[in-house]
Amino acid sequence: MIQVIAFYLFAALTIAAGAFTILSRNPVNSVLWLIVAFFNAAGLMVLCGAEFIAMLLVIVYVGAVAVLFLFVVMMLDIDFATLRAGFIRNFPLGMLLALVILGELVIGVGAYRTGALELGTADGTAAPAPGASNIEAIGALLYSKYLFLFEAAGIVLLVAMVGAIVLTHRQRGGVRGQDVARQIARRPDEATVNVKPEVGKGVQL
Repeated sequence: MIQVIAFYLFAALTIAAGAFTILSRNPVNSVLWLIVAFFNAAGLMVLCGAEFIAMLLVIVYVGAVAVLFLFVVMMLDIDFATLRAGFIRNFPLGMLLALVILGELVIGVGAYRTGALELGTADGTAAPAPGASNIEAIGALLYSKYLFLFEAAGIVLLVAMVGAIVLTHRQRGGVRGQDVARQIARRPDEATVNVKPEVGKGVQL
């Protein structure tokens, strides 16, 4: 009984938070409602027995993505009048895209119900070991059958990070670069000077 109550509570809060995320006029409030939606979605994942996905929602989405959105929105100087004008100007295009997506969903659901689409079925090769938890089963599958894909995804993320650093790095005039070799080769007698200032005469720079 408690599981049913918790499910409806988390589901209702997730839907309500998602609605407030879309309908809120303040972008900061929208991000805060989005964080609430992520937390309640994580609660739903825990009820389904997928604690690994629940932790991903909390750590990755709430702890990184949503907080990043919040800082970006707070640092931006948003002109709400221009924002509303752009919304009104792009409203017909947005409605057209919404109708196209709705049509695709209707066609997909109709094709699935008529049997035109056949989804993949479990063949037993990815069955978890007896007594293993959800996280242990995911780790065993990820580091065995999908090890190459997992490492390839890590390489792609590393290349993307290095590319972002290279693209955003700019040489600015008047700024001296750091010479690591010169700093390491510097002797103590060149770095510090012992002085004995007299009273009332200050320090000579």
